[in-house]
Amino acid sequence: MAPFLAYEDKGTDTHRVPLVLVHGHPFDRTMWAPQLASFPGTRRVIAPDLRGYGASPTTPAVRDFSEFARDVEALLDELNVESFVLAGLSMGGQIVMDCYRLFPERVRGLVLADTFPAAETPEGVRTRDAMADRLLAEGMRGYADEVLERMVAPYASAEVKAHVHGMMTATAPEGAAAALRARARRPDYGPLLSRVHVPALVVVGADDTFTPVSDALALHAALPDAELHIVDGAAHMPNLERPDVFDRALEELLARVDARQPSPAPPRP
Repeated sequence: MAPFLAYEDKGTDTHRVPLVLVHGHPFDRTMWAPQLASFPGTRRVIAPDLRGYGASPTTPAVRDFSEFARDVEALLDELNVESFVLAGLSMGGQIVMDCYRLFPERVRGLVLADTFPAAETPEGVRTRDAMADRLLAEGMRGYADEVLERMVAPYASAEVKAHVHGMMTATAPEGAAAALRARARRPDYGPLLSRVHVPALVVVGADDTFTPVSDALALHAALPDAELHIVDGAAHMPNLERPDVFDRALEELLARVDARQPSPAPPRP
């Protein structure tokens, strides 16, 4: 049975499709603070802390990458959310792709931000395993200091930098390390993309060096029904760095999904 995940559940059920936000590594659900403030006025919005992150349990540790998707599915079952739009950034985007692989019939739209579908290379597996060992030995602060100005652009506001650094240093090394090892052994989602027949949005920060614009272009080209937004003035976390631009793109995707929904039945006389 999946561990109980900590989560935000905001907004009310309407005829609009609920939005589920999946954070990246090594963050927590507060990564989505701007969207959790913007979107519950029009629809239900759910943002979990993944297993090993934020206030969610660290044990039992995730061992297979698919456990993240199964945890999300179990949470949505508990919350009686049958169908939804899934949005994920970086590792969260890969979890979103895994969700579509495992339960596509429940997904009404996809948002893939600053992510890529390919399986890890042998060198990448070694690098992620070595980082997992380092985090367990040293903790999160050194890593957070090193990558902060790649996660967000060097010119990002001090407030955004402090938020991102705080999320990284608050993450349990055990949870981050387990996720790194599982992520290193994730499947290749490339073959899945041509079978995605729901509206999709691909977003990337123009200055992202972890998942550059070229990755987003390839991802967009592989999806049958996708829009692409390149966000100027942002690196790896455009939802925090340029929430105004990110939210407009997300709103457009949600409107496309809502337009495909059947109208609610009239009340019985």
